[in-house]
This record gives sequence, C-alpha cells and structure tokens, in this order.
Amino acid sequence: MTYMIDGHNLIGKLPDMSLDDPNDEALLLQKLAGFCARTGKTCLVVFDHGLPGGSSRMSTRSVQVVFASGRSTADRVMMERIYKIPDARGWVVVSSDRDVLGVARAQRMGTLHSEEFARLLEAPPPKVVDAG
Repeated sequence: MTYMIDGHNLIGKLPDMSLDDPNDEALLLQKLAGFCARTGKTCLVVFDHGLPGGSSRMSTRSVQVVFASGRSTADRVMMERIYKIPDARGWVVVSSDRDVLGVARAQRMGTLHSEEFARLLEAPPPKVVDAG
C-alpha cells in the first residue's frame, strides 16, 4: 500500500512540528521513513512550492518526495496524479482538502484526513513479545 500525502497539511496536524520551522519538510520525511520501516508501506509526499517542481533528491526507497512548481499547488499535483493511477486499490490519499479527498473517493482510493494519519504516525510501535 502507498500513501499519497499532502505534506504541509500533515505537518500542520503534528504536535511536534511547525510550518514555521525551516526544516519542517526534512523532519516530516524522517518521521515518514520510520513509519514506512515499521509498517512496510511506502509514501508519496507532495509539498507546495519549494524546490522546482518534480521529484526531489530528498526521496528514498520508501518515501518519494515531489514539490509542486511555482505555478501549481500540492492539491493540484495530487489530483492530477490521482487521475493517472491505473490501479487505485493500493493507494490511500492523506489530505485536509475536501476536493482532493473527493477526487480520491471517486477513483475508489482509500482516504484519510491529515488528523487521522497524524495519529497513526504518533502511535507507538507495536511491542515485540519475547518467545523465550
């Protein structure tokens, strides 16, 4: 499963991050990398204006990073990508934007509000029971 995430929406819902922090994107990516390692999931994170549009060198194997170009927004980039995904069943869209979530639902993708996903990120990892 892959989560398509509006990065700045999510940062705004996390108690330990602030959109005013110049390192907010890097901090979120670290948190998402840990989430992916724990869950085996992957993430595509879309940020509003930052680096020139397109894929970023900040991407890793489990977390792909895309910045909207100066003339676009994360919401627009996400909606364009949602329409282009041929098999939507393996995707969950994370956003606070009703239009983005509506487009995802229409394409039969899973959806989560940013607040809900923030709670998933903040949840402690499951405890491993020692069999010995």
